Order: sequence, then structure tokens, then C-alpha cells
Amino acid sequence: MSRILHNRLRSSLKKSTAWSCFDKRAVAFSIWTGKSMLLYKPIDPIHIPRRKYGMLIARAVRGVLKIRYLVLGGAVGGGMTLNKKYSEWKDGLPDMGWLNDLLPDNDQWNRFTTTLLDAKDRISDQFQIEPAPQKIQNNLQSRPVPSSIPARGSAEDTAAYEKRVHALQEEVLALQARYQRELQRLEQENRELRQQNMLLRQGRQPPPRKLKRSLIDMYSAVLDELSGWESGEAGRLPRVVVVGDQSAGKTSVLEMIAQARIFPRGAGEMCTRAPVKVTLSEGPYHVAQFRDSSREFDLNKESDLADLRKEVELRMRNSVRGGRTVSSDVIAMSVRGPGLPRMVLVDLPGVISTQTVDMAADTRDAIKQMTRTYMDNPNAIILCIQDGSVDAERSNVTDLVSSCDPQGKRTIFVLTKVDLAEENLANPNRIRRILEGKLFPMKALGYYAVVTGRSRKDDSIQSIREYEERFFRSSKLFKDGLVTPSQVTTRNLSLAVAECFWRMVRATVEQQADAFKAMRFNLETEWKNTFPRQRELDRDELFERARAELLDQSAEVSAVAAAAWERRLQDALWSAAKDRVFAGIYLPAAAQAHDDVALPVMQVKYKHKAAGDVMLAEVDPYDFDFNKFNTVVDIKLREWAERELPTQSVLAGREALREEFSALMARAQDSDPVYEPVKKEAVEEALRRHTWEERAQDVLRVLQLNALQDRCVASRADWDAAVSLMETALKEKLSAVDEELKSLTGPGLREKWLYWQSTSEEQKRRGEVRAELERLGSSRPTLAHDEVVAVRDNLRRRGVEVDNDYIRETWKPVYLKHFLERAQTRARDCKKSFYLYSQQNGTGKECCEVVMFWRVSATLRTTANALRQQIGNREAARLDRDLREVLDEMAGDPELKQKLLSGRRVELAEELKRVRQVQEKLEEFIEALNKEK
Repeated sequence: MSRILHNRLRSSLKKSTAWSCFDKRAVAFSIWTGKSMLLYKPIDPIHIPRRKYGMLIARAVRGVLKIRYLVLGGAVGGGMTLNKKYSEWKDGLPDMGWLNDLLPDNDQWNRFTTTLLDAKDRISDQFQIEPAPQKIQNNLQSRPVPSSIPARGSAEDTAAYEKRVHALQEEVLALQARYQRELQRLEQENRELRQQNMLLRQGRQPPPRKLKRSLIDMYSAVLDELSGWESGEAGRLPRVVVVGDQSAGKTSVLEMIAQARIFPRGAGEMCTRAPVKVTLSEGPYHVAQFRDSSREFDLNKESDLADLRKEVELRMRNSVRGGRTVSSDVIAMSVRGPGLPRMVLVDLPGVISTQTVDMAADTRDAIKQMTRTYMDNPNAIILCIQDGSVDAERSNVTDLVSSCDPQGKRTIFVLTKVDLAEENLANPNRIRRILEGKLFPMKALGYYAVVTGRSRKDDSIQSIREYEERFFRSSKLFKDGLVTPSQVTTRNLSLAVAECFWRMVRATVEQQADAFKAMRFNLETEWKNTFPRQRELDRDELFERARAELLDQSAEVSAVAAAAWERRLQDALWSAAKDRVFAGIYLPAAAQAHDDVALPVMQVKYKHKAAGDVMLAEVDPYDFDFNKFNTVVDIKLREWAERELPTQSVLAGREALREEFSALMARAQDSDPVYEPVKKEAVEEALRRHTWEERAQDVLRVLQLNALQDRCVASRADWDAAVSLMETALKEKLSAVDEELKSLTGPGLREKWLYWQSTSEEQKRRGEVRAELERLGSSRPTLAHDEVVAVRDNLRRRGVEVDNDYIRETWKPVYLKHFLERAQTRARDCKKSFYLYSQQNGTGKECCEVVMFWRVSATLRTTANALRQQIGNREAARLDRDLREVLDEMAGDPELKQKLLSGRRVELAEELKRVRQVQEKLEEFIEALNKEK
């Protein structure tokens, strides 16, 4: 029973749970869909409304809570974001603190307005000026007002008022737009500066900005390309040439136009010694810069102005070296600044009438020739400067200008120092006649009068300009109407010169471009016909190719095989040492060995068939003191190794390096013969500069002394090599001795019959003495007194008169020839004696000469090995460094390159390069000029 009740209870619970879950789903479905679930299951009508309203209220409360959190979170987040954006925008704005210095503060503004009101009241009291509204009202009351016109004013006044308001609105809009553009530009610059700052912090360099060059800078670059090339019609581009007598004020006028004291001053001394090309252009800052320098001189600073004047003076002094007073080398500089006119001026040395003793003899003619050369340019604007404080008859430049520009189509006349002229001249009409062009015979486009200061070096340009304006305002020239206002002040002068300059440029630049185009075509045609299938390489390119090839060949020195190096070094060492070995070691040792042989000398008299000649007993040629020979050889070899051999070895090493360089250059197949002189000059100069390390000589000395201590020939190959060296050396020396004897005694029988050669009387006498000495048969290097007397007596019996010195002088080559022939015989005999020598364990003395040559050969072989190691380890690298230094110096010496790289091929390539550069710059300038139009 209990089991049954338990099961029913559990089933009822399950049903109730299931129905409750179903009820929840039904209610939710009904709320969201608006459909009833009663179609599927009957719902309890009591529980449905109560549960529905409860759920709705709960959901509404939850939604309100969510909206609160969303609103609060959005407000906080939006505020933080807005604050961050405002901070970023504020940091990005440019620093406008400079406006505080320009705009007045409140106190100043109040004082200003108070002053204006007081001024208005005083002016109204003095002139009885009525206020505008009152005046309008009075006017309206004094005349009838039509019914169609408003009471406040007429229709015309209203239209004018609206038009003025509209104009003011447009001006405000334009000002706002300009301010917006300026703000954008500053923001862009700020971003670029931040980017550059970030790159610098990261250790990287910012990319260089490509600046847009102005027209005058482009034009000045064309003139720089044409500097030094003014022959023919090419290159006749416009420029303003400033000419005048010395101390006429040329430099002062140019400084007033440039608005800076940029030139040095001299007390009665010539200051301008070379042409100075000044390029004037507009810019944000007032700076000056030389063409070949990167330094900018701030013309607003006195220190930079002083440095600039010193630099100009230094360049002028450097250009007149070699005893000259003036030079034609152009000093090019550019001046930029706000409000400067755009033009190119050339300031020339002043024309002189008398030259002093400290000037060069051709100074006056050189200045006139230079001035005429610049003025002969048909497109040059001549700015003729005349000193107004001196008599017009003393002028030297006016006749020169008249001869170059007789019609005055490109001449502008400038009268300087008018203030002094007005004080000194009693008749002001003379100045009027000068400025009207009626006093001088020359003609000009315009006549101007200027004042360039009060002869004070410390006056600034601004003070001079103010003085000039004050003078002309108070001058009699103005008051009496002698001069028009447009003819005075340097300001009007600079504007007129700039206008004339650009008018000339626009009229002639196209023609000059066409001339260069035709010149380029002619040069290219000549190149194709003369040098086909060859590149157009100028001097710089040819030099760089020679430099690259030479450095490659220098690198190949270290790659030479060791065997080849040692052969070359041994040959160089033997060539340097053979004379010293023969004359300083071998022959003295042999002579002392012969002199010390104690043999009886028997004087025997017998009668010759033809005459009774006195003959002496001949000494055995093989009688030789070997001990004495070895002792002398040891001493001589040691002295040689300690004093001379290390230095000779270094010289031989340098000679081997030279030969190796020559061989490498000869083996270069692709080398161009046009730059071979450059390579040869560079190698010779590098070898002249190259010095062997001093410690290397000490190392060589030790090695050579150790090698000379070995007196034992170890192998048959070494023995044969020593004998071969001895025979070769003897053969060379014997050939030289034969040539000497031939020159002394004349040609032999063969030469007489085959080549029709004859002997002189001196040669015949030498021949008689030689024949008598050979009959004597002595083997001593020096003749005894008895031997000399016997030879002289025998020659006297034949009718030949000679003295003792003559006989001894002839005996030296005769003895040397006999000695060398006997030494050759000993060398051939010793060649077969190695077995006997080896059996004696090197103690045999019969072939001591072969042992001496072996010691010399072994020493030179050891030296060659040491030199090869020094070259490979140190000297090749040091020579390469010297070669690079020489090439760097040659690269900076245009005169040397012009001397070494010459010929029509090089000159034609240089002309082509310059013409192309000028044409490209001209076309670029013309394109920019057309865009400006």
C-alpha cells in the first residue's frame, strides 16, 4: 500500500514540474509574440495575468538600469576620448607665441585707443569736422528727400555700403583661407620635423630634401658651367658687368644692391684684383655662400660679415700669385635675402691710368683687356660707374664703354658720390647735363645718381640708405627740378638693372640654347666619324678607369707565385751585387793571393833574332796562396754583409717590385693606351715614395751573416750551380774587358778587312805597349819597377816613347784579361772536382773560388727568400697604400690630369661633356622661365 502511494506522489510531482516549465515558456512566448498558447494547452486564468505583469515590470526595471550604466559609461569614455583628441590637436598646433611680441597688451591697447580718441577730438576742434551721422542728417535736412528713398540714406549710399561690406567679407574670407593654408603648412612641417627627430633617435639619417631652385640660381649654374669658356658665339649669355675707374664706387654700389658690406676695404689701395660673380636672389634669410663651399655666412651678424670679407680677400690674394697684380680667375658667390633683386653681377677691377712700382708691368693693359673681354659680350649689360666728386674729364672708363657699346643699347650710367659733387660744384647744371647724357660722348639706356655713404667703413647699409634718402629729399637737385625722382637712389637703380637683365635674358636665351644644340650635333658627328665604337670618356672617367685597373694589378702582386718571386729577386740581387763581388771581393783577394807568392824572379837576358830584348822569367799562373785568398774573402764578405748588402738587397727588392708592376701592366689585355701615362706616372711616384721598413734591413743583415758562415757545399747540384755562376760572371766580365781593350788598342784584323775600320796613332801606341806586356807574361796585378823599366826600354828600341804611368795604366786591363782567362780554366777544372772536394770534407783549397761563389749564391738565395716573405707580408700592402695616396693626389690635380691625359680623343670628349651639361641646364632654365610667364 505504501509502495502504491509513493509511486502516485512521485508521478504527480513530475507532472506538476513539467506543467510549471511549460507555463514559463508559454508566458514568454505570449509576451514576445503576442500569441496565446491556449490553443496548445489550457492555461490557468488565475496565474497568467499575475505572472505576465510581474515579468514585464522586472524587464522594464532591468532595462532602465542598463540604460543608466550605458549613459554613464558613454559619458565617461567620451570625455576621456575628447580630452585626448583635444590634447593631440593642441600639441599639433604651431607655436604662436611670437604673436604676443607683435600684438599689444591691454594697457598698450587702451593707451592707443585713448590717444586716437584724443587725436580725433583735437582734429575735430581744429577743422570743425562733424560726425558722419550728423553730417548725413544735416545734408538730408537741407534738401528734400523723395518719398522713394529711405530716411537713413540714399540708394547710392546703401549700395556703396553693401559693396564695402561685401568686400570686407571677401577679404576676411581670403585672410581666413590664407591662415588655414599657413596652418596646414606649419602642421606639415611639424610632422616632418617629428619624423626626422624619430629617425635621429633611432640612429638613422633622414632622407635629403630636394629643394626647388629659383630661376636665378638655375641661370647662375649655367654661367658657372661656362666659366673659362668664352670663345666664339657660344656662352654669350647676359650678365651685369660693373665697370669703372678705380675708387669710383663700384663695390659700394654692388653692396647697396646686395644690402650687405660683403667686400673688403682698402685705404687708397686696389681691392678688387679678380672678377667677382655675385648671384642675387630672394630668400627667407640674408645669407651668402661661395660656389665651391658649403658654409653659409649670416649677413646679419658682424662676425660672419668679417669672416666673409676675409675669405674674399684671401681668395683674391691666392688668385694673383706668381708676381701678378690682377687675375682673370672668377670668384663666384651667391647672396640671398628678402626683397633682393634677381640678377647676376660681375664686379671687375677698376680701370687705372697710372700703375705704381709695386704692380706688375702689364697691370694696366691686363685690366683693360679683361674689362673689354666682358663688355664685348653682345648680351652683357654694362653698369658704368662714374665718380661724381671728380672732374668728368679724368674718367678713363667712358671711352672704353663707348668703344664697346657705341649706341648705348645695353649701358646704364651711374653717377656716384652725388653729395660730394653737390658740395664741390658751383654749377649744379653740370650734374643735370651728366644725368641727361649731354656731357659725356657715350650713350646709355638710363642715367642714375646715387649716394653710397659718407666714406665711413663702419656704416651699415640701412644707415647709408637713410642718409641717401634724406640727402635727395633736401637736395637742390630735387628742389630746382634738375633731376627726376626715378633717376635717384640705389633702390630705383637696382629695379631698373634687374628689369633690363631679365628682358635681355628672355630675348636671348633661346638663341643661345639653339647655338649649343648645333654645337653638340657637330661634336657628336665628329666623334662618330673619328672614334667609332668607342665610349665618350672624359678625363675624370678615364682617370677612374686607370685607377681601377692599377689597383687591380696592385692586388695581383700578392698572388704571384713564390718561385717566380724568388727568381726575379735573385736576378735583381745578382745584378746589384755582381760589380761589388768582382771589384770589391774576388779581384782584391786574388791579387793579394798572387802578391804573397814567394817565388824567385829571375831576370834573364837573351838576344832576339831582330833585337836584343830583355825578358823576365814568367811566374807560374797556378801559384796561388789559397789560405790568403780565403782569409781576404772572409773579411771582405763580412764587411759587405754588414755595410752594403742589406741596403743593396732592399734596392733590389724595390727594383723587383717595379719590374713586377711593369710585367703586370704589360700583360693587361683590356688596357686603353690613352691612360697608360697615368698608370706609369702613378707607379713610379708610388715606388719613389715607398720605403722599406728599417727593421727589415736588420733582419736581412742577420740572415746574410749566418748564410756566409757556411763554407761547405753539400750537394753536387749546389756545386754545379756555383761553377755555372762563376763561369757566367767570368764570361760577362771578360766580354767587358775585351771591349775596353778594343777601345784602347783599336780594331783587330777582322774589323779592318771586313768593316774598313782603322786605328789612330794613340791606339797604335797602346797596341805596341799591350803587345810588349803580353810578351812579358807577368801574372802579378801590379808590375814591379824592374818590369816596367824592361818594358819601357824594349819599346824605346822600337821607337815608342812612353812613361811608366802609361805602361802601368795599360797593364791593368791586360792583366785582368789574362787573370779572367786563367780563372775560366780553373772553373772548368773545378767542375769535375766535386768528388775530390767531398772526399776532403770541404777542407780542400784548390777550388776555393768556387766555394766563394757558392757562398755568395747561397746568401743571395736566402736574401731572396726573406725579401719575398717581406713583400708578401708587409711591403705589398704598404706599396698599395702609397699607390692609393698618389692616385688620390692625382685625382685632385686637374693640371696633372690634363698633362697625362691628352689628345684629340680626350679633348673632344671633354667638349661634348661640357656642351651637354650646358644644354641640359639651359633647357631646364628655359622650361622654368616659360612656366613663370
